[in-house]
Amino acid sequence: MSPPQRERSELVGDLEETFYDGEFATVPDREFDAAEFGAEGDGHTRCTESIQEAIDEIAAAGGGTVTLSDGTYLSGALFLNSDVELRIAESATLKAVTDESAYPSQQTRVAGIEMDWPAALLNVYGETNVRITGDGTIDGNGEHWWEKFADMRSEYEARGLRWAVDYDCERVRPVVVYDSTDVLLEGFTVERQGFWAVTMTYSDRLHVDGVTVRGNVGGYGPSTDGINTDSSRNVLVENCDIDGNDDCLCIKAGRDADGLRVGEPTENVVYRNCITREGGGLVTIGSETAGDVRNVDVYNIRGEGTNTGIRFKAAKVRGGVVEDVRFRNLEMDGVRTVFEWELDWHTDYSYPTVPDGVSEDERRPHWETLTTPVEPPERGIPEFRNVTVEHVRARETTDRAWDVNGYEERPIHDVRFEDVAIEAPSAGEIRHAENWTMENVTVRVEDGAQVELTDCQNVQLPEIERM
Repeated sequence: MSPPQRERSELVGDLEETFYDGEFATVPDREFDAAEFGAEGDGHTRCTESIQEAIDEIAAAGGGTVTLSDGTYLSGALFLNSDVELRIAESATLKAVTDESAYPSQQTRVAGIEMDWPAALLNVYGETNVRITGDGTIDGNGEHWWEKFADMRSEYEARGLRWAVDYDCERVRPVVVYDSTDVLLEGFTVERQGFWAVTMTYSDRLHVDGVTVRGNVGGYGPSTDGINTDSSRNVLVENCDIDGNDDCLCIKAGRDADGLRVGEPTENVVYRNCITREGGGLVTIGSETAGDVRNVDVYNIRGEGTNTGIRFKAAKVRGGVVEDVRFRNLEMDGVRTVFEWELDWHTDYSYPTVPDGVSEDERRPHWETLTTPVEPPERGIPEFRNVTVEHVRARETTDRAWDVNGYEERPIHDVRFEDVAIEAPSAGEIRHAENWTMENVTVRVEDGAQVELTDCQNVQLPEIERM
């Protein structure tokens, strides 16, 4: 694979040098077909043990490739070993069983906190030099978990526990990379994910290339994110096509007191040359920011009907610093809001307290983690700074250009916009911001009104044109 010919930042050059040298995440030239170990792709027979045996045997032999050939293979949790590639042929589907006992509980991080949680369908845990490739499909069988979540959410909301349901529901994820190094995810499609499609946590040197996510097959599941990078470093995500029902391309780094305790940043990340379709945001940073997010390049992203363009999410307990983030060459058609930077996000989820009527024996260990206060409180206020947005085109926006809400105590500061053209009903509002520049920024709006500023210092305004 040769790198695309274009202007490269130092970060992009470093990542291309790592991932394009022909030696990255290579495995020995040895291949086993899972069918040889008894895996039957008939769509009825559970194949967990036979596929796992093929993986373990090839690892014991020194590494190589395990192939899933024609058919649909039902499976519970599978664990890949170092120096092993799982190749899913174009005519093959690995489908998650809905027997929840098939996913053993293990220590991990979920939505920003460390806790016990069911294993994913495909797990890379504490390994080095691993590949998941092929043009086949990983089917999360998501309806089971979507229905489970809907039932549980109704019950929890009635009891004032909305903040706990995402953690207590234990929806199985399709692909998880955790505490691992030198991992390639390439070519496959994830569909009907029960929760986040691809999650990469506490890992280093990760290349995601040409992955497709189709989370809305058969319905719309809650929190069906696309590709999430969480407290990981040296990550290149490119040539992906994401359709889901939450954030499409997302960057996270832990939440609240637990994320501050861990203190692991997300850094040196590039997302490029991707398409996003339905979902909460083309590219989202947050809401989990406690470990810091820094040195991020996002470019050549096209959003087609995605809910939001660039999305920042946080809360006054998240903590962390988000800095040195660069966006360029973004095209958006039909988004609701181009820049939605809400730092007091989803208050019934972000500020958990246990209602008085909940008994002690109902409380789960991770509830204590979620409700542990940040001390001192000011340590919980995130800081967003040094953001660059260049060469953005947004057509047929359905609501507004800016919907920004920072903090009075810690404004979103040092932001530069250049060469931005937006069509929208309203220019929107910017609250609690400082030191923003706008060069060649034009918004064509229906009402002809300028952006409304609240508690802003030294914030330049765009040029307004009436449609």
